[in-house]
Amino acid sequence: QVQLVESGGGLVQAGGSLRLSCAASGLYFSTSTMGWFRQAPGKEREFVSAIRWSGGVTYVVDYADFAKGRFTISRDNPKNTVSLQMNSLKPEDTAVYYCAACRGGFSSPSCRNGVDYWGKGTLVTVSS
Repeated sequence: QVQLVESGGGLVQAGGSLRLSCAASGLYFSTSTMGWFRQAPGKEREFVSAIRWSGGVTYVVDYADFAKGRFTISRDNPKNTVSLQMNSLKPEDTAVYYCAACRGGFSSPSCRNGVDYWGKGTLVTVSS
């Protein structure tokens, strides 16, 4: 049984930082594509970032345009965790952030082939 459990959400002022973490279990983590999505009130869920295994010990990262230069995704394979460091946060970053195990592997950048498993989400609120 696959479980993805997010943590690290909260309230932060604009310009501040938060670090989200996702603990994964029940899947072969080191070769799984792991991603982050978000859903703001009244909006559709959207892709934020993903990290894909490209062979050996090499990984490739993908970012949505709004995340480039501000967010950094990383993974710790021995701990089966994936993290999202978010800096220079803006009020428009307010959303529920979801951890995802994406399908398609290296050939599926930005989780474009879909998501196999979702976490329950963690709320990030950025005040102005």
